[in-house]
Amino acid sequence: MRHTTDQTSLRTAAVAAAAASILVSSAMVHGQAYPQRPVRIVVNVTAGGGVDMTARAVAQHLNGVYKQPFVVDNRTGAGGSIGIELVAKANPDGYTFLICSSGIVTNAAYRKQNYDPVRDFQPVSNLTSTPYIVAVTPTFPAKSIKELVALAKAKPGTVTFATSGVGSITHLGAALLPLLTETNMLSVPFKGVADAYPAVANGDVNWIIGAAISALPLVKAGRLRAIAITTPRRSGMLPDLPTVAESVPGYEVVGWFGMFAPAGTPKALVDKVSAETKRALERPEFQRMVEAQGAEVIGSTPEELARVVKAEVEIWQKVVRNLNAKP
Repeated sequence: MRHTTDQTSLRTAAVAAAAASILVSSAMVHGQAYPQRPVRIVVNVTAGGGVDMTARAVAQHLNGVYKQPFVVDNRTGAGGSIGIELVAKANPDGYTFLICSSGIVTNAAYRKQNYDPVRDFQPVSNLTSTPYIVAVTPTFPAKSIKELVALAKAKPGTVTFATSGVGSITHLGAALLPLLTETNMLSVPFKGVADAYPAVANGDVNWIIGAAISALPLVKAGRLRAIAITTPRRSGMLPDLPTVAESVPGYEVVGWFGMFAPAGTPKALVDKVSAETKRALERPEFQRMVEAQGAEVIGSTPEELARVVKAEVEIWQKVVRNLNAKP
């Protein structure tokens, strides 16, 4: 039977991944120290932001544990896709990891990427989560999610929501609400949240989903009114603010930072790094840093992050199909 070039390439890649897994696993079993050389942690955004700060804190902890440098490598461009693709194609030998936001899923749902968030990566650990807040113009008549949905049903096509760009988490997360409630609300895209927030504060657009750290100062200043939080459970930061899910079952929008390895990285090694990463998250200084970002420490097993990624791929693809959105 003849084999096509693609079939041969796939078989070669599978053999190479299996060989790498056997070599690394064998080294661990026989007590050979891992790592034997510096390990790269790719971050797909510029230095100084939340993802980068989180990656550097994790790297610092792993440096101390493994006595080898875990080096943060910022690879930016193409909306974060360049760094993600780099890790997707890297050798699955335990010497390359990725720390990125949940954009790894939303970007792939909205436009075709040169990577598949499920097929091309081995999850290591969910690191932190960022709650989002549904905020409205202070004079907007709806004071709850139920009232917002009722208004949208009474006046189809008149209720508007601001987004920080088509295909962003603020766009897809907001668009999930009319999808689940079978209402017609209009999306108004802006270049970023710096433009979107003033539009809602001034009453040009009715509502927005914004990260807690950026929305709360405007809420406290009276420029926006918070009506719900997007997490599945109420947040300890805002215990009196109801969740969207209390009115719309099944609604959940949570931004997160996760750690991944290339698909085929040996499970024993991934589990080992995952356990050490979880210990990094438990350090008081790490938790203080995360709280300052308006986020919450998560920590997870590889399997738990894998379930999150798979579930979000399905829901965001459904939202994009419903929007009929084009890049």
